[in-house]
Amino acid sequence: MSEEVLIPKMKRLEGKHSNIKIPINNFVLVILCTLLIICATFINIDIKHYIIPQGFSFGKTFSPEDYIYCFSIIPQIPAIMFACSVLGRKLAITCTSLYIVIGLFAFPVFALGGGITYVGEYGFGYILSFIIGVFIAGSFLRKKYSFLFMFLASITGVLAIHLGGVMYMALVAIIKGDGAVFIQTWVNAQSGLKILYDIVLSFVGILIGKYIHELFKFLSD
Repeated sequence: MSEEVLIPKMKRLEGKHSNIKIPINNFVLVILCTLLIICATFINIDIKHYIIPQGFSFGKTFSPEDYIYCFSIIPQIPAIMFACSVLGRKLAITCTSLYIVIGLFAFPVFALGGGITYVGEYGFGYILSFIIGVFIAGSFLRKKYSFLFMFLASITGVLAIHLGGVMYMALVAIIKGDGAVFIQTWVNAQSGLKILYDIVLSFVGILIGKYIHELFKFLSD
């Protein structure tokens, strides 16, 4: 190749490389949101509800504890929805995928540990469904950060994660020979009222994430 042809070609390549911008802000946000999801995995929020005891009748004596229903929730799904709001659909999928890869092949960042054998755990379906939930929620937020779309994003995203988690759990339970009573007990314990709290907290997370998303978008312009 002659020098007359080679030099202009090299200059064009140099011009292209000089226009490449490394999205350092996106990289930092993905890492921070991944760390947030990991931290949220090991946080328990205790919830108490007043209930009517089973077999309630006037004149029958119950202890104060019989009127209180206690359970705990892990704010992992709200953290996922927050990350979706901050990062957008594509980067949020990257973030959740990174979390799953770390848990399966690097460090025990899941609630019950980690490693490739974790795919046989009952709860792995919830983790795997994070990607589906982020994709659905991110599709709504991609259109507009209005109250309606944020509300729809929180509902559909949370329901997709719980539905995927329950279906995966049922499949594992069937393979392991667990009965219908076990499946029903698991669903009540891992989903049930927790879905409502996940929706409410996810909406709050999406709302907060909206302003962080707009801030970084403004700083990037």
